[in-house]
Amino acid sequence: MTPFFPSPSLAAGYLVACLMLAATPGADMALFLSRTLRGGRMQGFAAQAGANAGLIVHTVAAALGLSAQLAASAEAYQAVKIAGALYLLWLAFRALKHGAALKLNAEGAATGGLRGAFLNGLLINLTNPKIVLFFVTFLPQFIDARDAHASLKLFALGFGFIAITTIVNAAVILAAARFVPAGTNLRTRKAFDYAFAALMSAFAARLVWTETR
Repeated sequence: MTPFFPSPSLAAGYLVACLMLAATPGADMALFLSRTLRGGRMQGFAAQAGANAGLIVHTVAAALGLSAQLAASAEAYQAVKIAGALYLLWLAFRALKHGAALKLNAEGAATGGLRGAFLNGLLINLTNPKIVLFFVTFLPQFIDARDAHASLKLFALGFGFIAITTIVNAAVILAAARFVPAGTNLRTRKAFDYAFAALMSAFAARLVWTETR
């Protein structure tokens, strides 16, 4: 029986991946910053709470689906992992070609108060199909189909990702006035894009190597 806790190297790799993914600018982060800059930190945190509620829904749905697939067919689960490797390579390619642009939507960013900010965060997260696709392809990279604890680990990894993104986004909200100029610096953004692409490619290569051994 394999141990429940991952090896230190795998845990470190997962932590680094989650930190980089959480720091990657996207629709959620743009909303947090827009709300913070126009309505104050409390609106930024309210939007983050809404997005986290959406992430919980995505995490549970992805973990349940992957667990059911693992129970039904280990071969199908392996196929998902291979598809995940290709998706990670695509993310790496996009990072190099298009970069991680941070686009703030200032129009109506502070309307509706805290309740409006929460609903904004929830709806933007729930209606983003890339998030559930990411969970379905990212989580299996750290789970062996023969692992006796695979189902529990899928949930643990998913909620671990939410915890890490919560900390990162809270730091971004608290330092919003300083973060936005840094995010628009071309050299900083390029360095981040190359690091992100290298990390996603490394995970994809690791998976292919593991599955072909």
